[in-house]
Amino acid sequence: MKIIFMGTPEFGAIILEKLAETPFKPILVVTSPDKPVGRKQILTPPPVKVIAQKYGIPVEQPDEIENCKLKIENLKPDLGIVAAYGKILPKDILNIPKFGFLNVHPSLLPKYRGPSPIRSVILENEEETGVTIILMDEKMDHGPILKQKGLKLRGEETFEKLTKDLAELGSTLLINTIPFWLKGVIEPRPQDEREATYTKIFTREDGEINWQKSAEQIEREIRAFYPWPGSYTFWRRVGKWGRRSETLRIKIIKAKVSKSSGILYPIGKTIAGPDNKFYVQCGGLPYRAPRDFLLVEKLQLEGKKPVTSEEFLRGYPDFIGTILQ
Repeated sequence: MKIIFMGTPEFGAIILEKLAETPFKPILVVTSPDKPVGRKQILTPPPVKVIAQKYGIPVEQPDEIENCKLKIENLKPDLGIVAAYGKILPKDILNIPKFGFLNVHPSLLPKYRGPSPIRSVILENEEETGVTIILMDEKMDHGPILKQKGLKLRGEETFEKLTKDLAELGSTLLINTIPFWLKGVIEPRPQDEREATYTKIFTREDGEINWQKSAEQIEREIRAFYPWPGSYTFWRRVGKWGRRSETLRIKIIKAKVSKSSGILYPIGKTIAGPDNKFYVQCGGLPYRAPRDFLLVEKLQLEGKKPVTSEEFLRGYPDFIGTILQ
């Protein structure tokens, strides 16, 4: 059985590692090119490449998938597997493997098609998500369903944690599905287009906190955007003793909702709590939600290490009473 695998980020890497430890170990991995990462722009391989190299699997990193077509054809694969590759495969590639391409998608399709299903599930406060294995066609996340498995949510998952949980779930489902698909005993089920929803591509700008939103919505954003793009805000620190004012960028890493006591402060104002942590007054968007507070538990000043809110206030006592932008 000759299998090729396509994927790029951590979700795909976890699935690839599970496959590599079974009889379905791929003979080729196709992933995105290495990219510069961080302030020093260090050229870094995608997580899928790291796993492929760990297991001695040949890797191709084409800028365009068509550049890899001849390589795939020469291998004469029986099956292709895709897990978060990030590119739509054309028909001439999809038709190469005898049993087609299976895609492991981290949502219960047809809901949350597209590039950001995991973040979107958190932002929409869903009570359940899951993984779906489809037989791929030329449209994005459109092919017929082979298998699905649900996962109940607790309302506290971060993007990082949920990615790992769904990849583990997807790995098991995929490994159990492949033998039955090869035997021809699974009947693909078309997706109901009436129930289809689509997710957006998030950018760095999406991480900027709008304090006019409700505390619940902001808390979800913090979980959905960790570790990238991160949820950040700006503190205009007033200079003392002749120093100039400066605007500092703060990333909020962990927080929770604190219900309003009935006292309303200006939106974005920081308030000291009895627990040596600080709270931020939030607004009521959307739909005029209660104006609750966000209790900040962990944060990171730009250029510094992450700290607890208690540690932060010891270093910056003048932070309390300011209004975040």
